[in-house]
Amino acid sequence: MDRKETDELIKSFATWLKIQGKSDGTLNTYTGVLNCFSDFMYKNGFNMQDIQSENVQSYIHFLEAENKSPGTVEKHFAAISVFSKFLNKPQLVVNINRKLKEKVNEVPESLTLPEQKKLIEEVTADGNLRNITMIFTLLHTGIRVSELCDLNKNDVIVDPENAYLIVKQVNSNEGREIPLSEELRKYLEWYIDSQNKDNPALFVSNINKRLTPRAVQYILKKYNVNPHKLRHTFCQKLINNGVDLHTVSKLAGHKDINVTKKYSKEIEPDVKRAIDKTFI
Repeated sequence: MDRKETDELIKSFATWLKIQGKSDGTLNTYTGVLNCFSDFMYKNGFNMQDIQSENVQSYIHFLEAENKSPGTVEKHFAAISVFSKFLNKPQLVVNINRKLKEKVNEVPESLTLPEQKKLIEEVTADGNLRNITMIFTLLHTGIRVSELCDLNKNDVIVDPENAYLIVKQVNSNEGREIPLSEELRKYLEWYIDSQNKDNPALFVSNINKRLTPRAVQYILKKYNVNPHKLRHTFCQKLINNGVDLHTVSKLAGHKDINVTKKYSKEIEPDVKRAIDKTFI
């Protein structure tokens, strides 16, 4: 593969990132990393199309030998990890040794109660049933924006005894079930009844095409919020209301419960109350 073909491959990767709903900043960062990685590969006589895990490991060692910070190394590794998914070769980044950046266990940013109220008031005042339902779905289920866009109408299960959402897992035939709040159930039923029955997609554009993550982000930007903050708000509200970590982790689809534990740091444990409540 010559340099021109490599450039075309990286352009295809950038297009793929856009489809995935990545921001312009992420696009610039990831393609910048790929250009650096391709230069390294080219100088060492390797082909970008035929990357092996040994090439990734060599590049990481090269960055560390150049005294790049752990944060910079991690940024390059993250970009190459996403690129490996684009190539459908996720095994490229398995067991790659690197000096990990020390993680700061900050509590993910979520909406306060007044901010939640303001958001609901603003979207309701606009009167767009799709947007209202979409925001309630994100806020009351905590699903990722990609999961939201993948939803079909038949993923909404409503019967006299139960109501829940089936959320597909990425790269898996399995899914998770999230119970619907009464308010979300109401809006979903109204919204689905108003939609074209021929299109299986749940959330669609004005021309009846499935919404993309980028389109959802654009819609939410009007309300000064993003899908991540709505997801964080869902998890934080559950933790604040005493839901155990394993349940929150299951509902959010976290693969690592340590991710869920970050939300509990905002809650100062009342040890005396816990003892009094347990041993009355």
